[in-house]
Parts: sequence; C-alpha cells; structure tokens
Amino acid sequence: MRIIAGQFRGTALASVGKGDKGAHLRPTSDRVRESLFSMLTHHDVIEGARVLDLFAGTGALGLEAVSRGAGHATFVDDGRVAQGLIRQNIAKLRVEDQTDLVRQDATRLRAHEAAPYDLVFLDPPYGKDLGGRALMAAMAGGWLAQEAFVVWEEAQPMPAPDGFEPVDQRRYGDTHVTLLSKTSP
Repeated sequence: MRIIAGQFRGTALASVGKGDKGAHLRPTSDRVRESLFSMLTHHDVIEGARVLDLFAGTGALGLEAVSRGAGHATFVDDGRVAQGLIRQNIAKLRVEDQTDLVRQDATRLRAHEAAPYDLVFLDPPYGKDLGGRALMAAMAGGWLAQEAFVVWEEAQPMPAPDGFEPVDQRRYGDTHVTLLSKTSP
C-alpha cells in the first residue's frame, strides 16, 4: 500500500498485510484509491479541504487527500491496531501539523467545536450498518460543513440518507463506492 499521487507519491505506508480481521482492518486497495481520487479530482473537492476520515484504519484515504493538497485531515478510529498504524503513517509522511488522530467510536461522535469538515471518508466494517450511524452522528455533532462531500465505501451501494443527495456510485470488485453531497438545511 502506497500513496498514489501528489506530494508524497510512491511513499509506502505501514501495512496490515491482507487485513486484520480481528481489528476489522480492510485497507482500500491502491487501484480503488486511484479511481476514487480521480473522481474526487473531477468534482474538485480536495484542494484545501478539511478531511474527516471515519473508521480510518491505516489512514490511507485521509493521507492520500493530504498528499493531493487537502489542508488538514482528522482520523477517527477506536481500534488500538488502527491507531498505531495511523501514527506510523503520519510520522512517515511528517504531517503531524496537518493531522489529528481521535480515538473514538465513529458512531458516537461528541459535539465538534472546531471548523467543520468539507470532505468525509466513511469506510466502516462491511455489513454492520455502522456507516449510516456514523454519518448521522457526524451531522448531529456539527462535524460536517454546509455542503460536505462524502465518500462511503461498503459491500453494497448505499442509499443517500436524509440530508444528503447521491452524486455517483461505482463498483470495484466487492467494494461499492457511493459519493454523496450534504444538502443545505
């Protein structure tokens, strides 16, 4: 697993091998990340964005965004293994000043006092109905900007929940990527 493009292009990230089932780590493949970021570039949502990476795992999605010009990334994961991998990857890229790491259950986010996030990566453990709960918690807690753009990876296409409209859906093997845009209240 590596950074695909941008400032840190080609940098290898800390690996979990084929994944860590016990920690529910299932890194997004380089091929899927490359296609995903091509879509995000087309929608012009990366440059200068504040990124929220929920169920961050290794942090590869948020770090790819930082490499491509995002202004800041916050990683949320409550797993001990994931926390360690994210710390390693942040240190490897030397982006401590552009990142935050939050050890918290993404479905139980507390109220957020800082600036809201423009781009949200949502990559929950598949088939556990956690993505929708995390997205609603983020919205209720004030984590999302008025017109936040959401990237939701899941085992099946995800319908747009209340407060969001669908932008695009793609399938990459057993991964479905749903792009959503937060609608104004």
